[in-house]
Amino acid sequence: MEVRSVYKYARISPKKARDVAREIQGLPVSDAIDTLDFTPKKAAFLIGKTLKSAVANAENNHDLAADDLHVKEANISEGPSFRRYKPRARGSASAIRKRTSHIYIILTDEIEAEEKPVRERKSRGRKKPPAPQEEKPVEAGEEAPEEAEEEAPAVEGAVEGEVSAEEADRESGGEEAEEAAPEEDETKQ
Repeated sequence: MEVRSVYKYARISPKKARDVAREIQGLPVSDAIDTLDFTPKKAAFLIGKTLKSAVANAENNHDLAADDLHVKEANISEGPSFRRYKPRARGSASAIRKRTSHIYIILTDEIEAEEKPVRERKSRGRKKPPAPQEEKPVEAGEEAPEEAEEEAPAVEGAVEGEVSAEEADRESGGEEAEEAAPEEDETKQ
């Protein structure tokens, strides 16, 4: 059987209270109360009041023993925020939000026999590395496979079949370009 207790409009930010509520989920009531008693936070005090209220509800309204109870859920949701304003420079004002929380605690006397399986996470965008390929040994009399020759990147604006002057010099070894260069007179004085 499930027993609930709700503390509405608690004067604490939900973000601060959720840190404490996560610590007690799934614990037996006695361990949860001990944990909250030794946690030095305001949220621990408020959640402890709600937890003790839920235990009292279970004992008085449903005739359940406190030793058999477990914390099934401890949820913190947002309540309304008080809006206040603080004066700022040049006559302006900035808003201050004083947040409130609603604390929900659900206790149960049923022990979950099977835990829910953890959802497997899928990898996002990561690919497995390719499997290494085995190299075949080259036997005598066979030629090794030739690797594909890489093509030179095309020059922007060049048309297929046309060869630029620089490429022609590189292909011919550059000797003709040196011979064709005019010789300078060394008689400069």
